[in-house]
Amino acid sequence: MKRWSGPVSSLPPSPTVTVKCWHLHPQRCDVIKYSKTHKWLLLLLLLIVAPVSASSSLQQMERFLTDMQSLQAHFEQSVLDPQQRQAARSQGVFSMQRPGRFRWDYSEPDKQQIIADGRQIWLLDPELEQVSVQTQEGALQGTPAMFLIGGDPVEKHFEVVDIGDSQGFAWVELIPRDKESQFIRVLLAFHDNLLQRMEMTDTFGQITRFQFYDIQQNPTFKPGFFVFTRPDYYDLYQR
Repeated sequence: MKRWSGPVSSLPPSPTVTVKCWHLHPQRCDVIKYSKTHKWLLLLLLLIVAPVSASSSLQQMERFLTDMQSLQAHFEQSVLDPQQRQAARSQGVFSMQRPGRFRWDYSEPDKQQIIADGRQIWLLDPELEQVSVQTQEGALQGTPAMFLIGGDPVEKHFEVVDIGDSQGFAWVELIPRDKESQFIRVLLAFHDNLLQRMEMTDTFGQITRFQFYDIQQNPTFKPGFFVFTRPDYYDLYQR
């Protein structure tokens, strides 16, 4: 960060104030001289500049969570191994609606569908002609979905750290409070009060990254959009 030196040469001469420091010694005092104008400039900078830069990431996250009741966006997903090598890449459309519903429609490289209907999560794999299902509460424990679709305060499930601005985004780090969580760290990147990127590191060091674009905030979905209907000929697996 560049330090602001200010247009010192354009300032009028600063009055000098003398302060006697009797507390330094009962029988002797040192005289301190300082610029009254410079003191007030410094105080003004501390009051105005510091709070804005310190809380911008958290403010964007709070605004996003407060304003958002539903969302739809295209996404690109990358999976990196512990050596930071790309292990998989996919893309599709992500949709969500509070309370408790989301849907991932993968289009590349293979078609897949994940639907959370408020009670259960369904994973549809057309290539294998199978469906797996598990309870939503257990599957989402320690994940960002707990506050994105659940409405719980972020601080209830995560330690929240504002890590500032980078690459044009305001970043927030989330550390799960649940020691049994499958993730050890989650990074969220915001711009214009919208979630643009998400990065999750699991206990094995594998990183899953999402980048969102063409974001629509608070769209209206058709009835039944988050309801899953299993094809009769698909095998069903309970997790």
